[in-house]
Amino acid sequence: MDGVDAARSIRLLTDPTRLRILRLIEQSPDGRALVGRLATELGLTQPTVSHHVKALLDDGVLEREREGRQVWYSIAPPAADRVADVLQADAPTHASEEVLARVASDLADRFAGVFSPETVGRYVRESHDLLAERSGTTRHLPSLTGRFAAERLDALAKQGSTAAGGAPEVLFVCVQNAGRSQIAAAILKHLAGDRVRVRTAGSEPASSVRSTIVTALDEIGVPIGGEFPKPLTDEVVRAADVVITMGCGDACPVYPGRRYLDWELDDPAGLPIARVREIRDDIEGRVRELLGELTEKTA
Repeated sequence: MDGVDAARSIRLLTDPTRLRILRLIEQSPDGRALVGRLATELGLTQPTVSHHVKALLDDGVLEREREGRQVWYSIAPPAADRVADVLQADAPTHASEEVLARVASDLADRFAGVFSPETVGRYVRESHDLLAERSGTTRHLPSLTGRFAAERLDALAKQGSTAAGGAPEVLFVCVQNAGRSQIAAAILKHLAGDRVRVRTAGSEPASSVRSTIVTALDEIGVPIGGEFPKPLTDEVVRAADVVITMGCGDACPVYPGRRYLDWELDDPAGLPIARVREIRDDIEGRVRELLGELTEKTA
């Protein structure tokens, strides 16, 4: 895309009405929408919405699928990263105090008897700030804050549980937590089920998992679910039995009693899907070998 085309694309995507259309499509349960439904949600006429949808379709941002007399529109996979970046830039940068209080209250009930409400509240606030500032995450920030805080509290609560007969815990760490570590974690979860607890983190987390990673995993039937890049924190390292790093240097703290491995793998960022598949297959082989070792020790 040359400079003129890039400038045109930016103007196209940053039009307020088109931003709202893209956000509604992204937030729909199945990732697609009808023009009539978009018009109702936006309070606009169907011809107006059709005009904007056609512009997005012509630019390759949207794709359409006909089902009988209905035409559904969804975000085109090649444009997914571009749309995600634009929507993130347009999203609120922080969750409201009311929302954070609700998240803290819900998690305080979940961890009642384990952590005090004050401790839970502190983790919620810190998790929110880490996601908003260190990883640049703004899309779905309230729900991601709740999930990130819950994972950290769960890791804190489970420290030492493996020695008492719990499932072994593996932590995958790469730079952006958007490629290699997500591939490894998704494959290990898929293969191991409840036999292994799996976490991921990044030394400099990105805002979202790359679409090529999701595609490469989908091709082999491995779901990635609602995973998202998250910062590396102390409690997830302390909770892990095995810490596997992938290109993040000395960012990961070292604690006694844990097994540390460094997997030398190319970063899939910006690589064509064919090369991403090769990295995926390399990681799968390493994960299968690791799972064999873990299951032997717990047998």
